[in-house]
Amino acid sequence: MLPFSRFKMYFARSSACFKHAGRCFLNTNNGPTYPPVKFNIKPDYKCLFDTPVHIKVEGLRPKQQVIFRATLTDEKQVKFVSSADFEVDDRGVLDLAQSAALGGDYSGVHPMGFMWAMKAQSDLGRLIRKDITSPFKVLLSVHDKTSCEKDARPLASCIHERGFLGDGVRRIPVREGRIRAILFLPPGEGPFPGVLELGGTAGGMLESRACLLANHGFATLCLAYFSYDDLPKRLLDLHLEYFEEALQYFQNVPQVRKGGVGIMGISKGADLALSMASFLPGVRAVVSVNGCNANLQCPLHYGELTLQGLGLDAERIVIRESGVLNVRHCYHDPRAPENAACLIPIERASARFLFVIAQDDQVWDAEVYARQAEEQLLSHGRSRPEILLLPGAGHLLEPPYFPSCSASFHKFVGTSVEWGGAPVSHSAAQEKYWQRIREFFLENLGGAGPSKL
Repeated sequence: MLPFSRFKMYFARSSACFKHAGRCFLNTNNGPTYPPVKFNIKPDYKCLFDTPVHIKVEGLRPKQQVIFRATLTDEKQVKFVSSADFEVDDRGVLDLAQSAALGGDYSGVHPMGFMWAMKAQSDLGRLIRKDITSPFKVLLSVHDKTSCEKDARPLASCIHERGFLGDGVRRIPVREGRIRAILFLPPGEGPFPGVLELGGTAGGMLESRACLLANHGFATLCLAYFSYDDLPKRLLDLHLEYFEEALQYFQNVPQVRKGGVGIMGISKGADLALSMASFLPGVRAVVSVNGCNANLQCPLHYGELTLQGLGLDAERIVIRESGVLNVRHCYHDPRAPENAACLIPIERASARFLFVIAQDDQVWDAEVYARQAEEQLLSHGRSRPEILLLPGAGHLLEPPYFPSCSASFHKFVGTSVEWGGAPVSHSAAQEKYWQRIREFFLENLGGAGPSKL
């Protein structure tokens, strides 16, 4: 038998649980009962990362005050958590598509707020997925806000998986000549519209964007150009011949639609995309995401031609009280006469251009660069580019539902850098730009199926 003191403690804790658990209030055969608290996730508990889901929690008490929490652990074992307060409706249902968060990490009706509002439990964390062959596992849980025990068990919990590699999508590592890349092919024989993707000065190989695009019917080539495998470790200078070799390889993939491919560049990758379109044949569409109209940071060589790297004024770097650097106003003006050797001659390109601009970008004023590129094209009789403005968004535009990251460590700089972006507006921008780039590539490259080019 239990000693009397332990029996009293056990009884008190059990009573509290019956009072607040929302499942059963009296431990008798004829007392009031409630159905089990359970999650209902549509279309499924497992989905691709850029897919929205509709989440309900059923079996709660009407008007119950609860906390909805989401937790995932990244590849570095850093926890990302979001938490928001809700009041359950009259039916005992918490419906994230209809219920307004009353506080916490987000407020208002945001069905996917549990994902994009996540914050790293360590300072300045950015959520990155390097191994796209396995999903993120997100622990969802609902807790009684009035529970008398801080560590009380949740009313209900479940594992929600958000993956990257869709059914039937093929991931093919590429080591052809100097090329170091990952090729993604959608299910089927194709041909598919082809998109070559270039990342920024973080270097290495981040496959998530290219992989998710492949799920939407694009053949994609995620191309590394430094700090990966046996490529140069540092970004000291680049040769366009490397990108030319990759472009030719990609165009010759049997599943890639003939007649030209698209290129999507992020940050430093954006000006490389402009250079490829300006000097290399076979580029029909370019998406520049928060990029510059000049060659940045290091020289770009092509035969006897060299584009110098646009520099910056280190004295204009702002150091925040936290030690984070802000470099938004540091870069030299690409249109100044002394920087003529840095400016990319995009008027030579036959591609259509889409400039995606985050208006709270704290790395540089990408809208100024896009307007300069627009003027440059129009002054040479070229077509007006499309400029997609995204208010309140920061430099690090990811596919939808990645948490916004206003600052994080940047290994190229060697310290933490401010990116900008407010969570709500940045999240809306990620959904808008992700939809538009897919439409843009389809408009200019054609859809899946037999080529009509």
